[in-house]
Parts: sequence; C-alpha cells; structure tokens
Amino acid sequence: MYEQEKIKPYERDGHKREQVEEMFNNIAHTYDLLNHCLSFGIDKRWRKKAIDALRPYQPKHLLDIATGTGDFAILSANRLKPESIIGADISEGMMEVGRQKVKTAGIDHIIHFQREDCGNLTFEDSTFDAVTVAYGVRNFEDLDKGLSEICRVLKPNGHLLIVELSSPHKFPMKQLFSIYAKIIMPTIGKIISKDNSAYTYLPATMAAFPQGEIMQSILKKAGFSDVIFKRFTFGICTMYLATK
Repeated sequence: MYEQEKIKPYERDGHKREQVEEMFNNIAHTYDLLNHCLSFGIDKRWRKKAIDALRPYQPKHLLDIATGTGDFAILSANRLKPESIIGADISEGMMEVGRQKVKTAGIDHIIHFQREDCGNLTFEDSTFDAVTVAYGVRNFEDLDKGLSEICRVLKPNGHLLIVELSSPHKFPMKQLFSIYAKIIMPTIGKIISKDNSAYTYLPATMAAFPQGEIMQSILKKAGFSDVIFKRFTFGICTMYLATK
C-alpha cells in the first residue's frame, strides 16, 4: 500500500498537503522550464497522446485536478474543444502562472482556475464529463479519498484520465532511470528551482507510487470500471483511463 503521508517534501512535522502546497508555491515560476528540461521535451508528446484518448467521448465540461500552471488544461482546450474547463489546485502560486498563460492564449473564457483540495472537492455530484490529473495524483495526501471524490463529481459514464510518471522495471532502463532520478534530477532541480527538497521529493514519490495493475485495482475500488492503462517510453510514464 502506498502510504502518501510518509513521503513529504520537507523533513519536518505537518500534513503532506500543506507541504506540497508550499513546495509548488516555491517552484511555480520555474516549474514549466524544469518539466520540459527534465523530460527532454518528451512530456509534451505524452500529454498529447493522453488527451487524445478522450477524443472519442467528446467531453464538454472538464475538471483538471492538480492543474498546476495549466499546461494540461490548455492542451485539452485546444485538442478537445470543450465548452469549459476548471483547473483546480491547492497552489495559488502555480495557478497564477496558469492564469497569465490562459489570458495570453486568449482562452480565459474557457479555462477558469479554482483553489480546491482534491480530498474534499466543493463541486456537486455528477458535474463533469471528464476529470484529468496530469503528474499530480501521486501528490494526493489520501489517494483513496481523492479518487472517490473524483468519482463522485463525474457524471455517469464520465471518464477519468490520469497521466503519471512511473519507474521502469526492465533492464537497462530501470538502472539508467534510477541514476537519473536519484542524482541528475535533484541536481538540476536544485540549481534551477532553488528549492533543495522539491526534486528529491518528486523522484521518491515516483518510486513509491502504485503502478500498472496495482493502480488499476485501486481505481476499481474507488468506483471506476473499464480501467485500462498504457505505458509510454519504456515505462517512464503511464496513462490510466477509467469510466465511472
């Protein structure tokens, strides 16, 4: 079982949620640059492939949880052409960057940002056609509760799309990725973001987070059916698509 509360950004007492909020506020203005640098730009291809998995369902009202600076929401708006997207996050610092990006792109009439706790969403039951979570589900303080809340706010037959970093299991990618995650990622992250803990915490959550069939079972337990998953780039990233 993935014990989220044990893995926190900073080595001090306090809830994970509060520390994650602080961490993302600290790295908000370098987050996009680091994301693309650390993945060598491959994350853009992962995002497109994942969003395209929702195209057959033509969702009109979307909720993007852990929206961060809004990259996934913006790409969803461009590729899915929905009527509305709410980008939800606990970090106002990240969302403020997102608001500026959305305004510059001229789609602030489609995408709106709202501070939300994924474990206690303020939306009514059966509100959204689709919910997306890109590279944020491993930061949930209570994974089961967060997924149950997502299931609650989805309409019947609505879809949950998760894209998450994962750890390869096969030689030699397993060994190469371990070196990259433990040494290269924290070093580059520390230099650019100036946060000594953020890019040590993120690889640690990747290694501990449930993957593949285990995550599939967790999603079914939360109330989802027809859960499929697909690994990208030797298992560095995994997409999950589930139906309520």
